[in-house]
Amino acid sequence: MPGIEKLPIEETLEDSPQTRSLLGVFEEDAAAISSYSHQLFQAMQRIYDAQNELSAATHLTSKLLKDYEKQRFPLAGDDEVMNSTLQQFSKVIDELSSCHAVLSTQLADAMMFPITQFKERDLKEILTLKEVFQIASNDHDVAINRYSRLSKKRDNEKVKIEVMEDVYTSRKKQHQTMMHYFTALNTLQYKKKIALLEPLLGYMQAQISFFKLGSENLTQQWEDFLTNIGTSVQNVRREMDGEVDVMQQTIQDLEEASDLLYMPDPDPHQIPIDRTLTRKAGYLNMRNKTGLVSSTWDRQYFFSQGGNLMSQSRGEVAGGLVMDLDNCSVMAVDCEDRRFCFQITAFDGKKVAILQAESRKDCEEWIATINNISKRIYLSENPEEIAARVNQSALEAVTPSPSFQQRHESLRTSMQGRPKASRAISQSSVGPESPALSSLSLDSLVAPDTPIQFDIISPVSEEYSSQAKSAAPGRRTNPFGESGNSQSVDGEDSILHQLFIVRFLGSMEVKATENTDVIYETMRQILAARAIHNIFRMTESHLLVTCDCLKLIDPQTQVTRLRFPLSSVVLCASHQENKRLFGFVLQTAGGNDGRPVTVCYIFESNNDGEKICDSVGLAKQIAFHSEMDRRATEKQKELEKAKEKQLEELSKQKQIEKDLEEQSRLIAASSRPNPPTADGQFLVLSNSQSEDSDAGEEGKKKGESEA
Repeated sequence: MPGIEKLPIEETLEDSPQTRSLLGVFEEDAAAISSYSHQLFQAMQRIYDAQNELSAATHLTSKLLKDYEKQRFPLAGDDEVMNSTLQQFSKVIDELSSCHAVLSTQLADAMMFPITQFKERDLKEILTLKEVFQIASNDHDVAINRYSRLSKKRDNEKVKIEVMEDVYTSRKKQHQTMMHYFTALNTLQYKKKIALLEPLLGYMQAQISFFKLGSENLTQQWEDFLTNIGTSVQNVRREMDGEVDVMQQTIQDLEEASDLLYMPDPDPHQIPIDRTLTRKAGYLNMRNKTGLVSSTWDRQYFFSQGGNLMSQSRGEVAGGLVMDLDNCSVMAVDCEDRRFCFQITAFDGKKVAILQAESRKDCEEWIATINNISKRIYLSENPEEIAARVNQSALEAVTPSPSFQQRHESLRTSMQGRPKASRAISQSSVGPESPALSSLSLDSLVAPDTPIQFDIISPVSEEYSSQAKSAAPGRRTNPFGESGNSQSVDGEDSILHQLFIVRFLGSMEVKATENTDVIYETMRQILAARAIHNIFRMTESHLLVTCDCLKLIDPQTQVTRLRFPLSSVVLCASHQENKRLFGFVLQTAGGNDGRPVTVCYIFESNNDGEKICDSVGLAKQIAFHSEMDRRATEKQKELEKAKEKQLEELSKQKQIEKDLEEQSRLIAASSRPNPPTADGQFLVLSNSQSEDSDAGEEGKKKGESEA
């Protein structure tokens, strides 16, 4: 019935249909309350479990942040700023973990306990009373039916008494059970409100307490720290966005540039073949024999390293040696089942490797690269021309041009409209070209039949020997005639230290030092002689450029092979076409006959030879300015010494004049007659007495003057 909020306990004995109908409404309401409370309990249980999980996860996060500095990261493992920042965050999160633990305890007491008690005690009590009421009601109905079927005969008096007692008992039980059931249902209407509001109140109070605790402990203490970290994160994010934009642009550019490279066999007209390579890497298929006739092909990554051909499979850390390419032979071969194959044969013919490239361009570039590594051909960017010159006779290889003027004018024509490729460090090479240059012959640059030195000979000089003998007893010297720290002693005062990787091609004595053409002609003759005599090995060294000297250092032992004083280097230039070739002219004091000896040294570098020449020129300029400063300092010291000497001479002159005045005064005093004594004799005064008398007179005169 609408408007009724509780069951009438007074009507339980009557047990009218209206009362039963009202009881059904209350039972339906109790069932709805039970279902809703069960859902609310599950939601609050999830909140409580999540809070416990958050507390445990926060504690674990704090522990992991503390252990960050103990981790061994391959990249950026020693970032002190990051370590200190994470340690600060660890402290903050540890305090947050404590706050979350307190919040979990409060939620358990103020939220979960009331809803659990309502669910486990009150709702289960309703269900239990409902079952008892149903049993009592059924028993009462059975007793009434049995009582209603009693007969009117007196023979059934005993049965009648039993039935009446049964009705009495069942009715009393039903009445009592119904009253308790009605009371529980009426009380449930109040407990429902308490069970819904009390957990929510506890939840909100726990959250407010948590926020207050966090605000008191964290806001004031960590506000500046979090602000700085937020700024740093924003800066890192902006840097990341900029880097992402750069990488996206790089990807776009590479996609546009690599569109032609996606085809396995590109058109050679669109992508020309580069025959000047000395290093190459890429995937090739290598033929491996599995039997007398059968064979397999394995795809591996091949690359050249120095004079060796290396291979590396995916997943391997380093590559393995396939073959030594020094003096090897390479050629294209035809395979029955494969295209673009070439064969490499070792210099002794005992080892042969057959490889397959992806395209004809790739195959020809591999052949040209291996051929260049094997033959060491670097004279020009056209290896076919050099290969043709290698096959010519020795006379054709060393025969000079018909006219030096023709070669010089051809070079001048080819270099018009672009800056000069070579730089000389002497004043004559920097100035305007001599008008008589066109009339020079090759003999005026390099003497005919001049021997060529193809290897570095570094004997122990007397200078280093004397230095080793005069070294301190505790200083170790090596068998090459250098002390253990000779390199650092030579260059420790130099403000310029530049190191280049070079390979020595050869050296020979030259005549002229006025123009860089002597270096070009020396390059031509040395490379032609190497090609004629099949000399392909070169000594690799480290060229150290300082303000004092040029050094050739052994890269393995760090021993100085050759040392050139910078003052003796008169020319330095690189080749016009092959920029990796460079040379310099060295003028020594004199040979066996006392005349100056001029030698031209030719090298090959891994980078641009002009940079090395510029470095040498810079070293010359620094050395020149240092020498001028040293001379100015010495001149200043000489002037100071002369001034001191002049002052010393003046002081000596004054002393001499003073001595002369003293001597003249003594002579004048000794020439005066001595006064007679009381007995009529003259008193002879000694020199000391005369000086005392003079001093007394002078003191008397001085006193009068002061008065």
